[in-house]
Amino acid sequence: MIIWGIENSIACWEAVGLSKVFQAYSDHCAGEDIMDIGFNENSGYVFIALENGITIASCMGQPVVYIVHNGEEEVFHQHYVKAKISANL
Repeated sequence: MIIWGIENSIACWEAVGLSKVFQAYSDHCAGEDIMDIGFNENSGYVFIALENGITIASCMGQPVVYIVHNGEEEVFHQHYVKAKISANL
């Protein structure tokens, strides 16, 4: 699987963040289809974007947030269940 935005090596905080987003995926939404895994160099977030419209993200190794894109803006949630409600899932 390709990790978008990471060329040859992963920096320390990117690795910590990736471990947190994979752990959150495993704990809360394993089995959901993954659309992309990557690093956004503009925001500093590593992420797993799910097919259901929710993105699991961590910036600089911080706790994960669940992001729902509602067309015009991104809504950040601390819990996957709240993100699912926000996304009407």
